[in-house]
Amino acid sequence: MQINKYFLSAFSAFFIWGFFSLALKPLHDYPSLDILFYRVFYATVLLLVINLFFRKEKIKADLKVYNSFDKKEKTKIISLTVLGGFLLVFNWFLFIYCINHVSVQSASLAYLICPIITTVLAYFILKEQLSKWQWLAVFLFVISCAILSYGHVKDLMYSLVIATTFALYLISQRKNNQFDRFVILTVQLVIASIVLLPFFPSYKGETPEDSLFWVLLTLIVVLFTIIPLFLNLYALKGMDSATVGVLMYTNPLINFFLALFYFKEEINFGQMIAYAIILLAIVVFNEKLILKRN
Repeated sequence: MQINKYFLSAFSAFFIWGFFSLALKPLHDYPSLDILFYRVFYATVLLLVINLFFRKEKIKADLKVYNSFDKKEKTKIISLTVLGGFLLVFNWFLFIYCINHVSVQSASLAYLICPIITTVLAYFILKEQLSKWQWLAVFLFVISCAILSYGHVKDLMYSLVIATTFALYLISQRKNNQFDRFVILTVQLVIASIVLLPFFPSYKGETPEDSLFWVLLTLIVVLFTIIPLFLNLYALKGMDSATVGVLMYTNPLINFFLALFYFKEEINFGQMIAYAIILLAIVVFNEKLILKRN
């Protein structure tokens, strides 16, 4: 794998996301929906301020590019951007709920299996081909899920939905790379805010007064939302899906070790076997890169 600015951007994004639970877990007493509301609204306002006051030329350049497209291409761009906003909101809510009310392990599993789900969906949606080794990895992944589902169906369902929504987000944004990534991210969060705003008055809890909440929320918005999302979207401009898939494992592995050694979550023998099969599937899935074959 060539180490360049796109590689470093993707690695940095997934490395930062790996420590997200450290900022999120202390907020477990707050409703997941409240954390989502404030995270999205806070990030949207911050991004709008940055773009409108410091990046006007980028916005003008993107508008010029957008106006140069025909009606069909414009519709496609709008659809992909709106879809990205919806997928982000749904993925974030499930991840927050999973970390604080299910387990850190289930959130870790979601992003451990996400690269394989991404590739399988890309096979059906983007018509990308899979090798026989990658299909074998998918088979091993199915076996591991069957083992994990025994007595932990709820955890597995959350993991699969989280992984699938993020995989769909990645696939949709691979085809939406004509514009400045920071501008696209801003538009998607504006869309996310518009989606959430009608629900805010009815479903929000009491406004948090604890200063720790706002300190951690600022950390979540800046360090665990804006920076890694921008880095990830930027990396998608210059990296192939296989390399992104390898780097994505950085996030869940950090999460998994935090769950075991920092949050002291228990893991039984069946789960250990399942995780071992997943790790084997990861190696098989990426055998071409590991063996450096064309």
